[in-house]
Amino acid sequence: MQISSRFTIATHMMIIIAMQDTDSKVTSDFLAASVGVNPVIIRKTLSQLKKAGLISVARGTGGTEIIKDLQDISLLDVYQAVECLGKSGKLFSFHDNPNPNCPIGANIHAVLDQKLFDVQAAMENQLRQTSLAQVVADAQNKLSK
Repeated sequence: MQISSRFTIATHMMIIIAMQDTDSKVTSDFLAASVGVNPVIIRKTLSQLKKAGLISVARGTGGTEIIKDLQDISLLDVYQAVECLGKSGKLFSFHDNPNPNCPIGANIHAVLDQKLFDVQAAMENQLRQTSLAQVVADAQNKLSK
C-alpha cells in the first residue's frame, strides 16, 4: 500500500503558485499541465487548499495566489489540507477484524498501536519543521543551476 499522491500534488501546486510571476495567472489548466494530472484533480486540490486558508482562487480565469506568508505555511499545513485521514486522524488504518482467538490477532493493537502513532508523530513533526518558503527556495536553486 502506498500513501496517496495528494500531498505531493498539492506541494507541487503551491510551489508553482508561489513562484509564478505576479503578472501571470495560475489556472487549473496551467497547474494540471505541470503536475501531469487531470484538471479536475487540480480543482479539487485547490478547493481543499482554499478551505484550509492557504490560497485564494478567483473564479473563471482569475487565477490563484497564496494568501499567507510562505514562512508561515508548513508542509504539515499542506498535508493536513489535502490528506483525508478520516475521523480517527490516523495515518495507518487497521484491518477491521483481527482474530481474537489467535494470539497475534488478539494482541496486534497492543503490539503496533504505539509504534504506528510514533511513526506518524515523527513524520508530522518533520513536515511541521519545513516551511513552504524552504521548499520554494530549494526549487529556485534547482532552476538557477
